[in-house]
Amino acid sequence: MYFYAAFRVKLYFVLLILSNAAEFGMSTNMQPQFEEKRFALRMSLHLPIVVSGRADNGAAWSEPTETDDISTTGAFFHLNQKVADGENLYLRSHRPDGVPVEVKAQVVRTTPAAHGTIRVGVTIIEPKDNWLRLFVAWVADDQDTDEDKE
Repeated sequence: MYFYAAFRVKLYFVLLILSNAAEFGMSTNMQPQFEEKRFALRMSLHLPIVVSGRADNGAAWSEPTETDDISTTGAFFHLNQKVADGENLYLRSHRPDGVPVEVKAQVVRTTPAAHGTIRVGVTIIEPKDNWLRLFVAWVADDQDTDEDKE
């Protein structure tokens, strides 16, 4: 049990350092800049989330979906609702232990998808530490599941 707690603490600090590396002038991207600008750790995870925002006419909307992947600084998912780059959204989810998490995010990328949906990439605006805890909790939970199978 001690090993798992120590692993989670170490993983949390590694992810915290990597997610803030750009602020300290550290480069974490080994690929040429024109190919990929993202540097955050990314995990393919179908995490149930509820996305909400405001339509052009000011009406509030909310849509349940799931992530295609999450990173220490954002997420990628499908929506039926049309959104634009720069738009603010709210994401709600739960950590594996059931603790609810709500964060404010900004749309940084949209691409058309099948059946009139769009794929949306967001960066977390605030509170970033809540999102990082969510990411670490799911990574650690995935590690526990993998070790249980052995």
